[in-house]
Amino acid sequence: MSRIRPLFRTLLACAALALPMLPAPAIAEEDVPYWVSLRADEANMRVGPSESYPIEWVYQRKGLPMRVVRKLSGWRLVEDPDGTRGWIVSRFLSLERTAMVIGKDPAPMRAQAVADGKVLWRAEPGVSGSLGDCRNGYCRFAVGERSGWIAQRRLWGVGKP
Repeated sequence: MSRIRPLFRTLLACAALALPMLPAPAIAEEDVPYWVSLRADEANMRVGPSESYPIEWVYQRKGLPMRVVRKLSGWRLVEDPDGTRGWIVSRFLSLERTAMVIGKDPAPMRAQAVADGKVLWRAEPGVSGSLGDCRNGYCRFAVGERSGWIAQRRLWGVGKP
């Protein structure tokens, strides 16, 4: 029995050396889930990851934030701000971070990232814009030429996806 163990170890070592060197697994550009935004003015959401699947939604809103929950070849299973899930071809998605105002009332866009900061504008629910840094519970948010700080809880597309 004691002679078999060293022989077995030797065979395992030889087998390992005989195997071709496999590359280390490539680190994905992003691990799922992660945030994206629509790159195109129009993008089809399908019920499956192929053009042979039926179209469920047609998005006509460049910059709309989405959450990628799964990757398959050139397709991404995404979730939109309403919670709808479906497949979009990856070339229609951008890693540019955007967010969408949520809630029932307009969200104040403040001059500083503080609750009592001067209100510059009010962003209506459903408005999407570019997302900047977040701190103190506020995120830098820009819609066109207007920018300010909005409470993080009023934005969809921020934080951990």
